[in-house]
Amino acid sequence: MTIIAFNRYWIVRWPWVLVNVLAISLLLGLSFWQWQRATEKTKTLARIADWQQQGAVDLTRLLAIETNNRDGLPVNFDGRWLAPRVWLVDNQMVNGRIGYDVVIAVEDVAAAKDSAALLVNLGWIAAPLQREFLPEIHIPQRLPVRGIFRTDIKGVLLGTNIENKGVWPMRIQQVDIKSLSTYLNRPLVEGLAYQEKSSPFLLHYRPVVLPPERHKAYAVQWFLLALAVLIIALAASARKYPQGIGL
Repeated sequence: MTIIAFNRYWIVRWPWVLVNVLAISLLLGLSFWQWQRATEKTKTLARIADWQQQGAVDLTRLLAIETNNRDGLPVNFDGRWLAPRVWLVDNQMVNGRIGYDVVIAVEDVAAAKDSAALLVNLGWIAAPLQREFLPEIHIPQRLPVRGIFRTDIKGVLLGTNIENKGVWPMRIQQVDIKSLSTYLNRPLVEGLAYQEKSSPFLLHYRPVVLPPERHKAYAVQWFLLALAVLIIALAASARKYPQGIGL
């Protein structure tokens, strides 16, 4: 198939057209996805900033807020560790070293007895050289909970989540509220508080790792790549129409 226009003609080879359409569609899809991520990050930062202005809440006030509106809330209360429950989130890399994030269940000492408990990520600890061993964990019975509450905490799970050998701490692949609640005799709040102060472990959590501006830059890059593929494809198939030949 041949298309003639502007004193040039383009030879259309359908397999080549299909390859280019697929490539351009993929690049545009990546551009759109990165732009969406930038929008989501902007909303997250705005929500967290808004909650910070309103002030931190204790566990009782946290429970009084609708579930869909809790993400990004700062929490501040005196907690009691529900010993001996400690979960170690596997494969957490900090400063080039592999380790674990330490997650515990706590109750608010000022709340009613047997009220809902909260999972708190206390930070990072390095993993021993041999995987069959777990690091020694020392947690005070009472500790101040000073952090940020997040509701979007689950990732992609491949295989079994909890490595239960009947002893604590237990190694897990991700924080799953439903499965971890089976180890408690009380309900768990849907979400996870990331400690930002006063922890015996290394605090490394950031609500947003890549800023919105970085995602927008990636979106522009993918779009420009899609445009470049289109231009190259058109240039490669274009031929100058011979002079003196009628249409």
